[in-house]
Amino acid sequence: MVPLNRRFSVAPMLDRTDRHLRYLLRLISKHVLLYTEMVTTGAIIHGDAARFLSYSHEEHPVALQLGGSQPDELAKCAKIAQHYGYDEVNLNVGCPSNRVQSGNFGACLMAEPELVADCIIAMKATVDLPITVKSRIGIDDMDDYNDLAHFVNVIYEQSQCDVFIVHARKAWLNGLSPKENRDIPPLCYPSVYRLKQDFPQLNIIINGGIKTIGECQQHLQKVDGVMLGREIYSNPFLLADVNRYLFQDDIAQSKFTVYYNYLDYIETQLSQGIYLSHLSRHLLSLFQGVPGAKAYRRHISENAHKAGADVQVLHDAIGFIKSNV
Repeated sequence: MVPLNRRFSVAPMLDRTDRHLRYLLRLISKHVLLYTEMVTTGAIIHGDAARFLSYSHEEHPVALQLGGSQPDELAKCAKIAQHYGYDEVNLNVGCPSNRVQSGNFGACLMAEPELVADCIIAMKATVDLPITVKSRIGIDDMDDYNDLAHFVNVIYEQSQCDVFIVHARKAWLNGLSPKENRDIPPLCYPSVYRLKQDFPQLNIIINGGIKTIGECQQHLQKVDGVMLGREIYSNPFLLADVNRYLFQDDIAQSKFTVYYNYLDYIETQLSQGIYLSHLSRHLLSLFQGVPGAKAYRRHISENAHKAGADVQVLHDAIGFIKSNV
């Protein structure tokens, strides 16, 4: 198995990183590692697995993020993920929402590293995919660096998991909403840097508040990889700079080329019964900063949801951009 290149990845984002966004991002960059939204074990085992796990072959490399805390259920889902052809399974140990806590998974698992290790052991015994962990630097009052180091050490020693993606904020399990937990707890990048210093044998990926290529390059002097989320969603063409500066790939496509290639994809999806609004919403930020972008976004937002809306809405929308270039 060829090791995945983890130098740059796009974070799992609920209601964002669906298969349609991942297809769009892959049109911009062939290098970055893409992640699904978090999918719970219950949704896969007791729900419509195909709905949550189907994707396009062009998305590779793509990782599935799972939410759960029962080793047997996670092992079953990892096996299904391997059947679907995913390149990695990632365990969510960072989401602080009340819904996740009620299921005893997500960030609350940072208080139970032995259970996390058991979950990883069960998955690794079932599949030969990489099994990774995405966490915070701490939760509630367990926010000392020693707590983080203990968490990582227990998991590594017991399960040999060697890839940790760390959002450099702690999470408050009570008192803050998931949105507030993305902004209010202060960033502490030095804790993630220290983790790499203390565990040089591990792959440490840093996440949280990173916005520019320059920041990525600075972090990569300290850790093995960077992960961006909201910044990519609000400015997807940042991946063109990622290609150039982080992967030394100067072959660049224009925004228009990406746009029309994605329209070809949309045509295919519409023929399969997918609504235009589910597909077009990911295009709203593609022309960020370009003259005419506001009118472009408004046209899509006002028309894509209408009954019978088709790709002509997007052909009309791009006219607002072309007339100002």
